Amino acid sequence: MRKCVCILLLMVMGCAIGPNYKRPGIDMPAKWRFEEKEARDLADTAWWEQFNDPVLNNLVTTALNENNDLRIATARIEEFFGRYFSTRGDQFPLITGSGTRSRERLSEEGPTPIPAGFDKRYNYYEAFLGASWELDFWGKYRRASEAARAELFQTAEARRTVVLTLVSSVASAYVDILSLDKQMEITRSTVETRKQTWEYFQLRFDKGIIAEVDVSQAEAEYQDAMARLPELELAIARAENALSVLLGRNPGPIPRGLTLEELTLPAVPSGLPSDLLERRPDIRAAEQTLVAANAQIGVAKSLYFPTISLTGALGTVSTDLSDLFTHSSKTWNWAIPVTVPLFTAGRIGGEVKAAEALEQQALYSYFITVQNAFREMDDALIERAKTQEKLQAESKKILALKNYTRLSRMRYDEGLTSYLEVLDAERSLYNAELSYTDTRNQLFRSMTNIYKSMGGGWVETAEAAMTPQPEKKACFVP
Repeated sequence: MRKCVCILLLMVMGCAIGPNYKRPGIDMPAKWRFEEKEARDLADTAWWEQFNDPVLNNLVTTALNENNDLRIATARIEEFFGRYFSTRGDQFPLITGSGTRSRERLSEEGPTPIPAGFDKRYNYYEAFLGASWELDFWGKYRRASEAARAELFQTAEARRTVVLTLVSSVASAYVDILSLDKQMEITRSTVETRKQTWEYFQLRFDKGIIAEVDVSQAEAEYQDAMARLPELELAIARAENALSVLLGRNPGPIPRGLTLEELTLPAVPSGLPSDLLERRPDIRAAEQTLVAANAQIGVAKSLYFPTISLTGALGTVSTDLSDLFTHSSKTWNWAIPVTVPLFTAGRIGGEVKAAEALEQQALYSYFITVQNAFREMDDALIERAKTQEKLQAESKKILALKNYTRLSRMRYDEGLTSYLEVLDAERSLYNAELSYTDTRNQLFRSMTNIYKSMGGGWVETAEAAMTPQPEKKACFVP
């Protein structure tokens, strides 16, 4: 009979009230709308190194070690480590020790007469070991530990999301600066060309060859190009300051490596929509939030059942220190307190309902996170394909405008057209070159967005570049 009771108790304690977690089914597409035929298995590599720019590599490493947002995310992991072990400790007995030494004097006017000659002052010594253990029959603390463990995992994935965003932001900001540098180069070249044209027209006007209106038009174009320079200088300074903050530094200049034309365009990583469930840290974090919410339902439902504990104390009490640890001074007690909820006015039902509602919120948040991941990846692939097409068209447009500019200037020099045709050609060429530079920047950004949207082992590769953290003294037990 005793064996049956023990087996029954073990079976009860081996189960936990509440639903066990099961990953929800996802309606996911079989493939991407715009698949890349030349995609390669690069999702687990340090993709930013494909730019072949050592300066960018150093900036990424600096950001991983100095960025303050990442430091905050790392500190949050430490916080949830502590919370997990604190919650997990409720499953085990609590043992305490106490000791007292006091000196007292009895009142002569008290209800109990004190015999003559009796010493009214005396010493009092005691030492106790106490223990209490709430038996986790219904799995309340196991479910709470499951929730705390999931929250710890969610925090770790949240840090990986910060790493993912940080590396992508550093790469994008650096390419933005190189793009602005190229636009500055184009503008300065245009300024110099228009200055020479203005000075040349001034000489021709002084000799009475051309009208003053041509000189004024040339000067206006020169001043227009000059006005672009402060705008670009401001944009470069702001971009450098923004990148400096990502690096964990005060605002300041950023070193350059390659030019925008010298950067190598990274290859497109391969992967299916289903891969995102395992590759994207934000999806994994959302799932861990769902796991924690699911476990909290069990914690709430366990309140319906009796609370059974074991308590006890073993100690020694004496009025003389020399007798404190003798056999006659020993004292002990034990108890099995049982608490049964009989009437709670709907409190427990409310806790269960709230926990189930939170689980539903986490479930729909998980669905939204997955759907947004699909959207971001599909958008990035579309952006890359269409930006590549746009860049090719703009390249051909620049060639055509260069020829148009050359022919229009020849026609003007021969007196076959007005200077307005030359101005139109030069303006169009200048704007086209700026647009081409911006589109090339967008192409690099689209590749950054693809790797950011895909996620993958490259996040762990980036974490490996971080300064090693001190080893945990506590042992993590799943």
